Amino acid sequence: MLAASARAVLDHLDGATTRIAEQVHSDRAARTRAELDGLTVDRLTEITDKNLRIRALLDAGYTTVGSLLGVSAEQLEMLDGVGSHTARSTVAAVEQLADATAQGQSMRITLDRDDATGTRLLGDLEMLVRLGPLVEPHRRDLDDYARSVEQLAEAVSQATNALTFAFRRRASRRRALDALAALEGWAPWLASTGLEQVVARLTSACAEPGPGPLALWDDFERRSAVYYTVLGAIVPLVRDVLAATGMLPSELADRVDAIALDTTLLDVSLRGYQAFGAKFVLNQGRVLLGDEMGLGKTVQAVAVMAHLVAAGATHVLVVCPASVLVGWLREIELRSSLQAWRVHGPDREATAAAWLAQGGVAVTTFEGLRHVPEAAAEVLDLLVVDEAHLVKNPRARRSQDVAAWADRCWRVLLMTGTPLENRLDEFLGLVRMLQPALVDSLPPHLRLVGADTLRHTMAPVYLRRNAVDVLVELPELVELDEWEELTPDGRRVYEAAVAQGRFMDMRRADFATPDSSGSSKLGRLLEILEDAAANGEKVVVFSYFRSVVDLVCRTLAGPGGRDGTGPQTGAEAADLHPSDLDRADLEPAAGGLPAVFGPLWGGVSADERQLEVDRFAAAPPGAVLVAQVDAGGVGLNIQAANVVVLCEPQLKPTTEAQAVARVRRMGQVRPVRVHRLLVEDTVDERIREILATKQQLFDEYVRESSLAAGTTRAVDVSEAVLAREVVAAEQARLGYGPVWDDLLADGLQAGTEVPLGDDAAADQPVDRLGWRSGDLQGPGTP
Repeated sequence: MLAASARAVLDHLDGATTRIAEQVHSDRAARTRAELDGLTVDRLTEITDKNLRIRALLDAGYTTVGSLLGVSAEQLEMLDGVGSHTARSTVAAVEQLADATAQGQSMRITLDRDDATGTRLLGDLEMLVRLGPLVEPHRRDLDDYARSVEQLAEAVSQATNALTFAFRRRASRRRALDALAALEGWAPWLASTGLEQVVARLTSACAEPGPGPLALWDDFERRSAVYYTVLGAIVPLVRDVLAATGMLPSELADRVDAIALDTTLLDVSLRGYQAFGAKFVLNQGRVLLGDEMGLGKTVQAVAVMAHLVAAGATHVLVVCPASVLVGWLREIELRSSLQAWRVHGPDREATAAAWLAQGGVAVTTFEGLRHVPEAAAEVLDLLVVDEAHLVKNPRARRSQDVAAWADRCWRVLLMTGTPLENRLDEFLGLVRMLQPALVDSLPPHLRLVGADTLRHTMAPVYLRRNAVDVLVELPELVELDEWEELTPDGRRVYEAAVAQGRFMDMRRADFATPDSSGSSKLGRLLEILEDAAANGEKVVVFSYFRSVVDLVCRTLAGPGGRDGTGPQTGAEAADLHPSDLDRADLEPAAGGLPAVFGPLWGGVSADERQLEVDRFAAAPPGAVLVAQVDAGGVGLNIQAANVVVLCEPQLKPTTEAQAVARVRRMGQVRPVRVHRLLVEDTVDERIREILATKQQLFDEYVRESSLAAGTTRAVDVSEAVLAREVVAAEQARLGYGPVWDDLLADGLQAGTEVPLGDDAAADQPVDRLGWRSGDLQGPGTP
C-alpha cells in the first residue's frame, strides 16, 4: 500500500510533465508546419547541391515545403518524372529544414484567459510549481522504495499464500521467502527516514485542488518567471542552450557546464542560462558579466555567493550605486539564506565591524567602500561590483578604490548591462581591472582582425547573453513615435532657446510654455494615459529633466491630489512595508485622473524609491509612475507597468534601453508599448537622426559580446559634440546664423541665468549652451 502511494505521487507529477512536453511538441510541430507552408518548394534547392526535379513535384501538387512533411522517398518515386535521386534528396532537405525550423521555435504563453489549451498547460505547470519543491527532495527515496517493492511483489504474494506456497518447488519457495525477508528489511530504513509520514503528506498535498482558471492566470501574470523556469527544464531548446553559454568556445563551455552548482542555500530556481552564468564565474574567478538588462545578473551573483558560502567561504562584499542598494539587500534576503549587512548610512562603521566579525554579505556604495575596514581584504572571498561601467574611468577616485580592492581579492565579479557606452577602450579598462595580463598581451593588430577573433580572445573573462536569445517568453515590444507640432507658445519658447544656443532648453521647450495647455507633448501624454487606464494598464513616464517630471506630477495630481513633490520621506517611509500599504491610499485622484506616484529623481533615497515602486505595483490599473530617466531607469524592477512614455529623446542609446528594460524584463507577461513624445522640426528630429547611427554601431559591437573590428572610437557618443552639432543645425535652419565661433571665443563662460524651466537646480550657473554643471553627468558619473 505504501509503495503504491509513493508511486502514485511520482506518477502525479510525471504525468503533468509528460502532458506539458506533449503539448509543447504539438504546438512546436504546428508552428513549424505553418512556417514551412509559407515556403515554396523551389526553396529546397538552396539547401542541397543536388539537382532536384522541382517541376515534377509541382505537377504532383507539392507546392510548398510543408506539403512534403511526412512524405517518404518511396512515395515520391511513384510520381512521374521523379527518380530515386530527386526523391531521397528532397526528403533529406525537407527533414533538415524542418529540424532547423523546429529548433528555432520558442515557447511563449500568450496572456489569453479564454485559451483552453493555455489554461490546461498553466494548470500542469502550476501543479509542478506547487508540488515540485515538496516532492523532488524525496524523489530518489520514493522511487527506490516503490521500484523495489514492485519487483518483490509477485514473489511476496506467493510466500503469503499458504495453499500455493505448499505446492511450489523448493527453489521457488526459497525465492519467495527471500523476497519476504527483503521486504521486511526495509522496515528499519522506513522508520529512520520517516518515509511513511512523507508519503502521507505528499498524498494529501497532491489531492488538494489547484486554483481555478482566473486565479491561475492571475498567478501566472505575477510569477511568470517561475512558470517559465519549470517549462524550460522540461523542454529546453538547442537554441536556448547555445544562447545560455553566450556562444563561448565549446571547450570552455563544457568545462563550465561540468561544475556542480551547490544551491542548498538558495531559495530560488535558476533558469538554465543563470545557472551557467554562476558556474562561469566560479570556474573563471575574475569575470565581467555583461548580460543584457532584465536577465537576472543579481540572482546569478547571489547563486555564486551561496555556492561559495556552502563550500566554507565567510565574507562577500557587494559594491553598487546607492540607487540599487536596497534592491541588493532585498534580493539576498529573498533569494537565499545568507546574512546581508547594510554598510551604508550613519551606522556603516559599526555594521562593517559586525560583518567583519560574523561574516555574511556586506552591501555598500562606491562612496561607502572607503569606510570598509582594510582588514576585510584578508578574509574577503568574493568582491561583486554592480553597474561596473561607473568605474570605467581609471582616473576617478571610486574607480581607483574599486581597483585597489579588486587587486586584493582573488574572486571578482564585475556586472553591467552596458559594458560599452562610449568607447571600446573603456571596455578594455574594465577587463584590465580583472585580468591585466590579458589586455597587455593583446597584439596591436587584434582590434582590426574582426569581432570573432577578439570575442574568442576575451572569452576567459567576458560573458554576455541577450534577452531576446535566452528569454523566449519576453512579450512583444511595440515602439511608437508620437510626432506632434509645436503650438504658437511652444514655438516662441523653442526659437528663443535656439537663438541663445541653449541646447538643454531646446530639448524641454515644449514643456516650458507659459501655460501647460500650450504643450503639445503634455496633451498627447494625457491621451496616452487615458487610453492606458481604459485598457487596465499601468504606465511609467520618464524624462531627463526634473522640471518636466514635476510638471507631469502636478498635472496628474489635479486639485486635491498629490502635488508631485515626491514620495514619502524619513520616518514615514521607513515605517512602511509593501504589505502594509493601505488600498484606500492608492485610489485614483479626484476628477478621474489616474493615481500618480513619484517623482523619482536623484534626491530621493534608494529606500524611498523602492517604496514608491511598491506602492505603484499595489495600485489599481491606470496608475502612473513618474521618474527622471537616470533615477528610475537604473536598478528598479517595474514589471507592474507595461506602457513606457519617454518625454524626449535621450542622448545615449543605452539610457533609453535601460529605461525600457526596467519594464520589459523577466517576469513581464504583457506586451510592452513604448511611446516616444517627439516634436517635428525641432531638436528632437536632429537628435534622433544622429543617434540612429550610434545605435547601429552599439548593436554591432556590444550585443554580440564583440569588440570593434576597427578603431576604438568607432562608437564614441560625445554629448558635448552632439550638442554642438544639433544646435548649429537648428540655428542654421531657423536663420539665426553661426554663433559657434563667438561661443568658443568666449570659452563657453558660465554665469547666465536659466531662462526656462523650474528645476531644483535652477540656481546653478550655466554655460552659454544652457548646460548646468550636472547636465553631462548621470547619477554615478565621477
